[in-house]
Amino acid sequence: MISDKRFIVWICLSVLLPLWVMPAGAQEVVEEENDSVTVTAVLPADTLGVDTMAADTLPWPESLRQRLDLLLTHPLLKKSQVGLMVYDLTADSALYCYQERQTLRPASTMKVVTSITALDKLGDSHQFKTRLMYTGKIEEHTLTGDLYCVGGFDPRFNSDDMRSFVESLRKMGVDTIRGRLIADVSMKDDKQFGEGWCWDDDNDVLTPLLISRKDQFIERFEQGLKDDGVVLECSKTMGRVPAGAFEVTTRFHTMDQILMKMMKESDNLYAESMFYQIAASTGNRPASARSARSVINKLIRKVGLNPSDYKVADGSGLSLYNYVSAELEVALLRYAFRNDNIYLHLYPSLPIAGEDGTLKKRMKGTFAAGNVHAKTGTVTCVTSLAGYCTAANGHKLAFSIINQGCLRDSESRAFQDRVCVAMCQP
Repeated sequence: MISDKRFIVWICLSVLLPLWVMPAGAQEVVEEENDSVTVTAVLPADTLGVDTMAADTLPWPESLRQRLDLLLTHPLLKKSQVGLMVYDLTADSALYCYQERQTLRPASTMKVVTSITALDKLGDSHQFKTRLMYTGKIEEHTLTGDLYCVGGFDPRFNSDDMRSFVESLRKMGVDTIRGRLIADVSMKDDKQFGEGWCWDDDNDVLTPLLISRKDQFIERFEQGLKDDGVVLECSKTMGRVPAGAFEVTTRFHTMDQILMKMMKESDNLYAESMFYQIAASTGNRPASARSARSVINKLIRKVGLNPSDYKVADGSGLSLYNYVSAELEVALLRYAFRNDNIYLHLYPSLPIAGEDGTLKKRMKGTFAAGNVHAKTGTVTCVTSLAGYCTAANGHKLAFSIINQGCLRDSESRAFQDRVCVAMCQP
């Protein structure tokens, strides 16, 4: 009986003792969302290699630097890469740099590059438009001529917008159409997918004429007209709206509407739409990735860096060909912070740690919760995080963390969360 009790006590101590000696917050549970499966990874204290007690006795920012030095002893970094930069926006000085110039795949923090460039180039009043135009004449309720659906790559165009198209035509008294239904997709090139996208991913088709994210616009428009009793004596084809065509109606969504979903939910279609809006702003028709890249490269030069040091392939970060650095992302975040016309739209769109978007489940119950506003990024073996936070002394910080070569996303996310807590804690 006594031996049994001793055995039970021994089992309890072996389980609880490591938790008693563990520093506060040292055991971290990270949720990794993989499609519909949630994988939980526990990272015990001895794998983190962090003892912040010494750092806590130092004044800021020495305490922050000491904490980050300790975090960079993480065993994870012996078998993978990381680029890290923290910049004090209030003092206008770099606080911490580690391999910040290494070119790494950004994953969805590429959306930071895209959104800042778009706000800088297009402005906050830019609209994502889809137009309905016609040529010919309307007599006795009959349109004798052609109807043009002119795509401007609005990813939010949905069934309500389509109903508006049909209703606007009916309000003009049209109940019969003799001519053609023409899809004008000349806004961008005919490449359906981005450069360097994986063939086995289930990606949206990149066409400037979408309905509820689907490449079914003309078919849905035709069906909507028929459902409303319009008699169609016409064919369907592709073409380009001529000069002098008359406008029936225009549906649009605003920059902020696109930006919020693009950043909070990391929506790739929305990011590619914005990428091609940037491309179209050059005046080149059809718009191409090359045109968008030229605008982004100009901004890279403007912030004092050399665009030839980086590779921009798409706007969403899906491409395997994107290569940027933590230094570049921070430079763009600094540029945005100094320009209210950019920052006042970018900042509210970023996910908030522990509260919403792709950071909703991360950093809860820590100093970073509700403080860190940042864009996440995840593709195979790459995890990234870039954005803003406020230090305990009130200084505003910009940061970028890019982990590459990590087989478990949960481990790199745990590392990034620790960095964020270190930036925010007293």
